[in-house]
Amino acid sequence: MHAIVDHIQSVDLNAGEETHRYLDTLTKPPGSLGALEELAIQLSAITGELKPSVTPPAVVVFAADHGVADEGVSAFPQAVTAQMVANFANGGAAINVFARQIGAQVEIVDVGVASPLTLPGVTSAKVRHGTANMVLEDAMQCDQAIAAIDVGIAAVNRAKRAGAKCIMVGEMGIANTTASSAMLAVLTGESVASVVGAGTGINPQQQAYKVAVIERAIAARSADPQVPLEVLAKLGGLEIAAMTGAYLAAAAQRLPAIVDGFIATVAALTACRLCPAVRGYLIFGHRSQEPGHDVALKALEAKPLLDMGMRLGEGSGAALAYPLLQAATAMVAEMATFTDAGVSDKASP
Repeated sequence: MHAIVDHIQSVDLNAGEETHRYLDTLTKPPGSLGALEELAIQLSAITGELKPSVTPPAVVVFAADHGVADEGVSAFPQAVTAQMVANFANGGAAINVFARQIGAQVEIVDVGVASPLTLPGVTSAKVRHGTANMVLEDAMQCDQAIAAIDVGIAAVNRAKRAGAKCIMVGEMGIANTTASSAMLAVLTGESVASVVGAGTGINPQQQAYKVAVIERAIAARSADPQVPLEVLAKLGGLEIAAMTGAYLAAAAQRLPAIVDGFIATVAALTACRLCPAVRGYLIFGHRSQEPGHDVALKALEAKPLLDMGMRLGEGSGAALAYPLLQAATAMVAEMATFTDAGVSDKASP
């Protein structure tokens, strides 16, 4: 367990109820803005404020490599992780484009890229040079998983100090759908075949091979599903651990965290297994095309805001969902009440 868990309190349901009552005084039929109203209520419960703000937003992208890439489970070579980190640093990736659109600050954190990286604009917080191949040995030691969780906590704390009112977490790491699928199968008890998808774009034969590799790793590691930290260390990734830490820190800081796709949701599930109170702080941005994402969402009883057929990662789906949070807060802050507007809120007898 991690010390930060002692600092996490459940969301303030009374504040949410107060916002619910207030929404029913606004110039609209009660509940007519649907999920947007639920979002406003959740944001109030998270922040404890009747009229919360989610501006400015912050994006943190954690990058790390995976030893299991040696098994040939990805459509891309491992070198792509470092190349994409350079692309993030230069502002050329999808997440950079979407972050600019919503005015979000972006921090890129190297938590475990295999090659040495010294790039301006990349925070170096390397715990180790990639994980070990989980088919042959534990991906990392428990103390390394905790160190990577700490990297995620530190990044969210930096964003908070810089004024962030909403956190989006992304990742980059070739073979990280393999690690996430292994973790998810163990944490939920679902079959590996039911959680494995195309990842970066592999064909059906490669997909069957990927399932077999993950099954071998799970059998060899025999991680205890009741000990999430052990599942994370034996089968996970450094960036997955950092994302787990980021969700824990967001909850401790009472910041809304928009969860991205499949890998982000596995990290969110891990954070919730470590501390169930985290769940109330999570807003699920979109439904990924990865089949495992539905399994992970179901385990968290989560309903994502968008369904765009995406499977990129990087935090891209979370950034696209962010304007809906802005809309929810604007609705509470700016809509007139029936009394203010002189509109009758009752049907005439």
